[in-house]
Amino acid sequence: MHVTHDPAALPAETIGFDQFLAVDIRVGTIVEALPFPEARKPAYKLLIDFGPAIGVKRSSAQITEHHALEDLPGTQVAAVVNFPPRQIGPVMSEVLTLGFPDAEGRVVLLRPGKPVPDGGRLF
Repeated sequence: MHVTHDPAALPAETIGFDQFLAVDIRVGTIVEALPFPEARKPAYKLLIDFGPAIGVKRSSAQITEHHALEDLPGTQVAAVVNFPPRQIGPVMSEVLTLGFPDAEGRVVLLRPGKPVPDGGRLF
């Protein structure tokens, strides 16, 4: 799924601004986080509330190294909400929860620095 985790990698090919606008990245609040023992790589199952226009969506996230399951409910995260759903083992993931790799390639969630309204779009 990921192109590279190397922070020294060259930037990706140039895209047009319209292509960027086509990717709908929104903020939502995790309302439920569950273990996902069936996943090939350690992961959690998340329910994320994106507000009234989008609602609550499911996601699978490989964030077990830096994020304790019990700390996730109430956490705001960024996610791509307009990719087609993707089957991840027995879970249909409806959004792609976003993060950055640490020095070892483990995922650190992308979160707003201050609380913002659920459903807000990245610009």
